[in-house]
Amino acid sequence: MILPGSTAQSLAAALAAQTNDSLAVPQTTRFADGEFKVRVESKDDRAVIVCSTVCSEAHIELLQLQEIASRFAEDVITVLPYMGYARQDEAFVEGEPVSARAVARAISTGTDRVITVTPHEPHVRDFFDVPCDVVDGAHMLADPLPDDLTEPLFLAPDEGATDLAGTVRDAYGIGTTDYFEKSRDRDTGSVELHPSETDVTDRDVIVTDDIIATGSTMSKAIDHLRADDVARVFAACVHPMLADNARTKLADAGVEAVFGTDTIERSATTVSVAPAIADVL
Repeated sequence: MILPGSTAQSLAAALAAQTNDSLAVPQTTRFADGEFKVRVESKDDRAVIVCSTVCSEAHIELLQLQEIASRFAEDVITVLPYMGYARQDEAFVEGEPVSARAVARAISTGTDRVITVTPHEPHVRDFFDVPCDVVDGAHMLADPLPDDLTEPLFLAPDEGATDLAGTVRDAYGIGTTDYFEKSRDRDTGSVELHPSETDVTDRDVIVTDDIIATGSTMSKAIDHLRADDVARVFAACVHPMLADNARTKLADAGVEAVFGTDTIERSATTVSVAPAIADVL
């Protein structure tokens, strides 16, 4: 049985269709003080909870679904299409928590196994106290790209993300990869991306990343591409967070389209990672 969190309804439905599992329909009651509780009437020996923890409330909903499932299912699997707090994978300043570890430990108490999709740092899987499988959703991003890309360049936000760009390129079938040079202002902490020396004149560029959050850094980098007479610019990411006015920033920078998966349900969601998750269930 697939138990969907409210943040992953489309993906849960797609996964149920892939696996032929039944799809539960949780009901939520909200109280005057802001607290809420979830109710699930369906039961099965195996419960697959699908919940993207895009906010603190989603974390609470996930814990509630796990508690419900633990009372009737012999096997509880938690699918985190998007794992919130995964980017806080170390204490960057003395006195800060390793939030990814704290979240992973809490989730581990209510499940037998975890599956997550393309975490920002792969080693977060080690924070869980139960087995954790990492599914790569990057290759899915080739599917919605236009078929007529001209000398496509798959451009990563930094050197460490070139493997992700390479995965999308390989799935698309043609093109080259490169990455932006990253620099950080020591005084303000702001990050600037500067295009590499690769000639982008009249080439289509696909800026690829695991997540697009605010879009600020990416849109500024794309401005440089425009100055270098790039042809078309697309943005592709596994997790289309697109917080606040991120989509508007990218459009203003000249991005023709943004493509993302359904790990986070947004207007940019154009492809599902359900087949990849079904393969490891």
